[in-house]
Amino acid sequence: MPLPSIEQVDFAGKKVLLRVDFNVPLDKATGAISDDTRMVKSLPTIELLLSRGAAVIIVSHLGRPERKGDPTLSLKNVAAHLAKLLPGRKVEFAAEAVGSIPEKLAAELKAGEILVLENIRYYDEETSKDEKVRTEFAKKLCKLADIYVDDAFGAAHRAHASIYECAKILPGYAGLLLKKEIDVLEKLITNPPRPFVAVIGGSKVSSKLAVLENLVLKADAILIGGAMAYTFLKSRLIEVGNSMIEKEYLSQAFQIVDKAAYNKHDLLLPEDHIVSSEFGEKGKIKTVKRAIPDGFMGMDIGPKTIDKYASVIKKAKTVLWNGPMGVFEMKKFSAGTYAIAKAMSKVKGSTIVGGGDSIFALTQSGLEDKMTHVSTGGGATLEYLEGKKLPGVVALQK
Repeated sequence: MPLPSIEQVDFAGKKVLLRVDFNVPLDKATGAISDDTRMVKSLPTIELLLSRGAAVIIVSHLGRPERKGDPTLSLKNVAAHLAKLLPGRKVEFAAEAVGSIPEKLAAELKAGEILVLENIRYYDEETSKDEKVRTEFAKKLCKLADIYVDDAFGAAHRAHASIYECAKILPGYAGLLLKKEIDVLEKLITNPPRPFVAVIGGSKVSSKLAVLENLVLKADAILIGGAMAYTFLKSRLIEVGNSMIEKEYLSQAFQIVDKAAYNKHDLLLPEDHIVSSEFGEKGKIKTVKRAIPDGFMGMDIGPKTIDKYASVIKKAKTVLWNGPMGVFEMKKFSAGTYAIAKAMSKVKGSTIVGGGDSIFALTQSGLEDKMTHVSTGGGATLEYLEGKKLPGVVALQK
């Protein structure tokens, strides 16, 4: 069912409750916003609503507050930063998300103005497992507005009050970012231009198992990297030295390789590695072939694997990348991850990147603008690729 979009709606004189994902990373020392990408991605939706005569009331979470009112996770600084991103627009901040304070400010809000509510995660009702509790809380939020718009793809996999229940109380629409994310991912899993190549990395097979189960049926080739590759190699009785593996997932890893072969899709594992005698750059570092000797642990894919993976990627019409190829935060083990970004930048078809580490590496490489789409969702992206229904999307479709 298609998502109801804001593009065909008249917002003149309406107050819009806009759920965004302003869960931005903060500098641990200063508390300042260290990356405003998630905010910038929702600006087109905010600007469209304002240009059509809406007054916008913004709802977001920030971090996981252990107590209500934790000043380090207040959205006050986020509201101030939003004002800088929208020069000339009035941006107010409400020190509460529900109750008399936001109700008064919302009532006074005029067309073209913005009100940012306090961190929605300060309220236990937002994430309550009791639907009745979430619904009553959502009703308090919805008192502030006439229309609900969801642009928070990064939180769309959560059945929280401001994501799921609000969409059932007010007329609900998808923001431009949410709609774009769903359109891109839906095409990816239903009808991608081929060859379709998936590059999957990261540390744990367990976190990517469901995605891999789905991708082996859809992708023409899957390229495995990161620490999860060692679980796959161990499942094929290849020695991995002291590399991190998930013993309880050896059987599943073995079955995924067989499943790919049965469906006549390629699943490639590293042919060589950059290894170290310890986790860090101070150990003895060398390049080894597929089997890793005792006393060493895999830290990155090797040059032969880089060439092989880059060759497969460059021939693709669609490439999905989720997860780094090694410990890229350390310079000596970053070559594999950055080589993937470089190879993808040369693809003439569609390139989609998802997952925090992959996006950070991509940003560091300076190649972000060479990609077709950089997803704002971590868990939401993975769950959609697994074939799961996202509560935030389901609620809008209803």
